[in-house]
Amino acid sequence: MAIRLGNSCSNCKNLLATQICKKHGVKVNSSYTCDNFEMKAALKDDANCSTCARYETTTCANPKKAAPGMLCSHWAPLNATA
Repeated sequence: MAIRLGNSCSNCKNLLATQICKKHGVKVNSSYTCDNFEMKAALKDDANCSTCARYETTTCANPKKAAPGMLCSHWAPLNATA
């Protein structure tokens, strides 16, 4: 089975922070996709404990070692709007 990123609006460089597509001028969400999809150059380039949804929570796999700047195999990206 191949694993690849979806051509959803959340991965498209035409998506504005206001959830508006600058190409089509409409409000979109992560379920949308279109033929004008243009992949963002980098989805997340600051993957570390401080950008992890599990950091300082009970779901952190390494709570005694976790610290800003560190990365583990259980990293879960924070929501872009958080």
